Amino acid sequence: MAYDPRMSLPLDEDSSHWLTELRGQAQVRERALGRLHGMMLGVARAEAFRRRANLPADIAGDLDDLCLQAANDAVSAIIRKLDEFRGASRFTTWAYKFAVLEISVRLRRRVWSTRRVDLDEVSWSRLEGSVPPAERDLEERELLSAVRNAVETTLTEHQRHVFLAVVAEEIPIDVVADRMGTTRGAVYKVLHDARRKLRKVLQSTGHVESA
Repeated sequence: MAYDPRMSLPLDEDSSHWLTELRGQAQVRERALGRLHGMMLGVARAEAFRRRANLPADIAGDLDDLCLQAANDAVSAIIRKLDEFRGASRFTTWAYKFAVLEISVRLRRRVWSTRRVDLDEVSWSRLEGSVPPAERDLEERELLSAVRNAVETTLTEHQRHVFLAVVAEEIPIDVVADRMGTTRGAVYKVLHDARRKLRKVLQSTGHVESA
């Protein structure tokens, strides 16, 4: 096992080799980047084709291009975050996750790009319709009513907008971010703050137990 003093754990030989080459001189680094890109492209293709049967025909026809884009961005992300690799897994295992994330985001965006969901019109219809009225017991109806009231009276307009889009309409966070012209991280922050507010209100009304 090789050991990199910048890492928190001993590195296996293959991981150490990857890091050395990706931090190496120009020619060595370029060769390593080429191998890394090929590996990311293979991972992206495997993930995309695994999902192919569930994709609309127009998207399935563009998989090669989407996979290439995903591989490009995965390599860029890996290089930016190279110093964050701590050796908890093999380098290749760590790197695979970037390709899976990138192709997953692209597929979600493409699927939702053809759906005319106006974020200004998101509603409670899907959330309320998830359980048939006849099967809802009194406690469930009271909780849903309390949540709806808390959303409408406690959250800011922006928080309510994001909460309903993600929770009620089940729109993927990266799609919400795209349509709002912001980042996934910003949407996560708004959603986190909204849920924290709602939990506090529901705890005060006895609908949710205190942590």
